[in-house]
Amino acid sequence: MTVPFSRPSRLRSVASVLLLSLATLLRAQSPAPATEPAPTVAVLQERLEARLRDPRFAGALWSAKVVSLRTGEVWFEHEPRRLMSPASNSKLYAAALALDRLGSEARLETPVLATVPVDSAGEVKGDLVIYGRGDPDWNPRRRQEAFWKAFEPVVALVQKAGVRRITGDIVADATWFRMRNHGAGWTADDLNDYYGAEVSALTLEENYVDLRVTPGPAAGSLARVEVLQPLSGLTIVNDVRTIPAGGKARIVVHRLAGDAEVYLSGEIAVGAKEEITEATVPRPAQWYAAALREALLRAGVRVEGQARSRRWPEPSAAAQAPVVIGTVQSTPVRDQVTLIMKPSQNLRTDLLFAHLGELRRKADTPVWRTSEELAVEDLEAFLTEHRLLAEDVRFEEGSGLSRNNLTSAAAVVALLEHMTRHREATAFRESLPVAGVDGTLRRRMKDTPAAGNVRAKTGTLRWAQTLSGYMTTARGEPLAFSLMLNRYRPVGQRTGATELDEVAVMLAESQIGTGAP
Repeated sequence: MTVPFSRPSRLRSVASVLLLSLATLLRAQSPAPATEPAPTVAVLQERLEARLRDPRFAGALWSAKVVSLRTGEVWFEHEPRRLMSPASNSKLYAAALALDRLGSEARLETPVLATVPVDSAGEVKGDLVIYGRGDPDWNPRRRQEAFWKAFEPVVALVQKAGVRRITGDIVADATWFRMRNHGAGWTADDLNDYYGAEVSALTLEENYVDLRVTPGPAAGSLARVEVLQPLSGLTIVNDVRTIPAGGKARIVVHRLAGDAEVYLSGEIAVGAKEEITEATVPRPAQWYAAALREALLRAGVRVEGQARSRRWPEPSAAAQAPVVIGTVQSTPVRDQVTLIMKPSQNLRTDLLFAHLGELRRKADTPVWRTSEELAVEDLEAFLTEHRLLAEDVRFEEGSGLSRNNLTSAAAVVALLEHMTRHREATAFRESLPVAGVDGTLRRRMKDTPAAGNVRAKTGTLRWAQTLSGYMTTARGEPLAFSLMLNRYRPVGQRTGATELDEVAVMLAESQIGTGAP
C-alpha cells in the first residue's frame, strides 16, 4: 500500500531536525541572553542550576560551590563533593601550605660551601659547592636583568671570603630534592614545553632558554636561530624555512627527553618580525655550574677546575664540603607565592612544594620516599588539622600539571574560607590574580562587575577549566567560590574559560547582600 505524501513528510521531518540542530549550535555559540541581576539567593540558585544543566554540558562535569563569607550560608552548590581535575587550582593548596608552614617572611637558603678552607693566599685548593634547596630566584629574565646578574650574590660571597683562586671544580649540587626530574603524573608531552621544565633543587632561568627566530634573506633560505642565554649546553638543529612575504609563521620546537639536541622546524615569512620561542634545558644544575664558573672568571676569580653537577640519587657533593663560605637567601615566601599564583608558574610551585616535603624528612624516613610524597603527606596533615575535607584532596604533586590530582569544589571553598581566618590571610588573598587587571585574569571579565573585584586562581588543562577565589556582590556581600568544569568540548567561541567567567559575572553583579550597592 502506498502512503500519499510520505516522501515529502520525511523531508519536512529531516528539515525540522536540521533547523533544531542549527538553533542549538547557534545558541551554544552565542552569549546567554541578558537578564537583570539576581535579586535573591533563590533566583540566583535557579539561574545557575539551569545554566549548569544546559544541554551543551551533556558530556561535561561540573562541581561548584558558593558561600557567603559574612554568614557562612551556602548560596549555591552543584555536585560540590564530586572529585574533579583542578588543574592549576592545585596551587591554592600549595600556596596555603607554604604560607602556613613557613610564614610570609621566611626565605629559602642556598649554602655556598668549599671542600677545604680558604688559605692565607686566598686559594681554595679544592672544590666550590653550591647546595641548592629549591630557591627559584635565579631568574634574571623575569626581572629583565642581564643574565650574569643572577650570580652576583654568589660572586660577592666568594670575594668577601677573600677567594682569588679555586684549584678544583665548581659543583652545583641538586641532591637535596629526592625526586624525579619532573612532577609525578606529568605526561611525556609536558616535558617538551617551558611549563614542564625539569624540577631541580638548583635552577636557572626557570630551566629553559629563549630562542629568537628571524627570517632568512629570501624565500627558501633557512631562518636564523639565536639562543638568548649562554652556556645551556643545547645544540640547535635548525630546519625553519623562510617563506614568501605575508605568510604566517609557525615554529615547532622538539627535544627528546634527556637529550641536548633541540630540533626546530616550521616557517617564517620574508621581512616578518622575529619570533621568540623556548626550549627546556636538561640537567639544569649543570647549566648553573657552567654559568657560575664563567661568572667567577669574569669577576677575576681564577677557576682551574671544571663545572660539574650532582642530582639525586647521585651522592651529594655538599656532604664532602664542610666549609661554609656563605649563604644566599631568596626573596620572602610572600613574593614566592605571588609569583606562583599570578602567572600560574609550575616550576616555582613544585620547587616550593618539594622544599616543604624535604623539611618533613626525618633521619628514619625511608630513602625511597620522594620530596613530593612527603609534601603531599604534609598537605594531608594540614588539611586534617583544620578539618578541611582532606578526603576530597587526592594529589601527587603541587602545580596541578598532573592529570591525577583530584579535588572538589567543596574542598576548595573550605580552604578559601579557612585562609580568610589564617594569620597569612592578606598574603594569600593578594597573591591571587585580579579579573581584568593582572596575572592569568588580566584579559578576562574586563568591563564587567567582576573586573577589579574577582580575585581568583585559574586552572587550565585540555579537559579541565577551573576558577576559584573571592569576590563581593554588587551589594557588598563577600563570597568564596569554586567553579570546576571538566570534559567540556568548546563550541565555537564558547570556551571553558568563557563559561566560568559568565558564572563569576552573574555572582558579582547579583543584587544580594547587606552592604551598600
